[in-house]
Amino acid sequence: MPVTDPTPPTTQRRGADASHYEARYSARAAGAVSSVMRDLMALAERPGVITLAGGFPDTASFPREKYVEVQEVLAREYLAALLQYGPTEGLREMREAICMVMAQEGAHTDPDSVLVTTGGQQAIDLTMRTFVDPGDWILAEGPTYPGAVPSFTSAQARVRHVAMDADGMIIEALEEELDALHRAGTPPKLLYTIPTFQNPSGVTMSRERRERLVALAHERELLIVEDNPYGQVRFDGDPLPTLWQLDAGAGWVVYLSTFSKILSPGLRVGWAAAPPPIVRKLNLGKQAGDLCSSTTSQRFIVEYLRRFDYREHLAHLNGIYRRRRDAMFRALEEEFPAEATWSRPQGGLFLWATLPDYIDTGELAARALERHAVGFVPGAGAFCDGRGRNAMRLNFSGVTEEVISEGVARIGTAINEMMELQRMFGGGT
Repeated sequence: MPVTDPTPPTTQRRGADASHYEARYSARAAGAVSSVMRDLMALAERPGVITLAGGFPDTASFPREKYVEVQEVLAREYLAALLQYGPTEGLREMREAICMVMAQEGAHTDPDSVLVTTGGQQAIDLTMRTFVDPGDWILAEGPTYPGAVPSFTSAQARVRHVAMDADGMIIEALEEELDALHRAGTPPKLLYTIPTFQNPSGVTMSRERRERLVALAHERELLIVEDNPYGQVRFDGDPLPTLWQLDAGAGWVVYLSTFSKILSPGLRVGWAAAPPPIVRKLNLGKQAGDLCSSTTSQRFIVEYLRRFDYREHLAHLNGIYRRRRDAMFRALEEEFPAEATWSRPQGGLFLWATLPDYIDTGELAARALERHAVGFVPGAGAFCDGRGRNAMRLNFSGVTEEVISEGVARIGTAINEMMELQRMFGGGT
């Protein structure tokens, strides 16, 4: 007999005063910040809202018949095992499959150097918690992945951003930051970077800079955390070697990635590849966090990859994303002011647009959402030091070309309104 809901109680609990708990929060919890993109994604659930904020892959194109086939195999052959706990480091077959996926980008490794995580986000968070003590300095590109910012703050790290241009992180700027920290006697614990189709900027680090960065890491003993969720989401140009590959086993690169962008984010399976001593430390942190990632999701991916070539589905996705990126380019040309600029990514899910200095995109986002029912990520959410206030991250993968055009038009209207107000009250041009 199905379990029915009990009769709801007739009494209502008195609301608790938040001040009751302030003295009890840990310093880590008290300093925690929310991810701006997650906040906007929640707001964008309202009917009629167009969201260009979240990093949504196109899951509607996932082949239904293949999904059903894999699920039937799981139910028939693996039901008891996939409903059971699994090893913290991940199923052996899952880690072998990850090695195969990494090899597609020339990033060769072995299963003992891989830890399965609950999405790429957990891989970032575990890495920060493993290496960073409160007050430690870390380095990250400016702008950086907005979802990494809460992990930085949760670890109570101090962050110095390294400037970028169209070829990615500027190595001379990195050297200046390293020199300044070493002179102060506070060398950084690590560098966090997304070298390929960087989130949020969309730019890719050139091969020359990749080689210089890895050489610098060897010279300075700088630990690099390479986050590579978008490496195979390429529309144009030729692939570049990963930092992991260029490190050639020297042990100065920790590599993070996820199946969210090449299969499905709902599976919540990512990974970290690192020298075995680091993997063992990450494993201990994961034990404390969630014991193990979903065995059901891991087994689904293993069986999917056994039966099908994921690259065929990814090629189909990349064709969809190329058309949507181009639709966003056209819409930006038509709807944004002449003073605006934006990146031109060859892959990934995002581009970065910059507006005149006098436009605060935090205020713009509020206006665009409330008056025009469209959402995007304000640029300040991609920095830890208050920069980026006249920039925004736009996602082109999650909605159709027609919706992209309408969403950009709505943002353009909100921008024009703010520019008109600026002209009326002075300060703008």
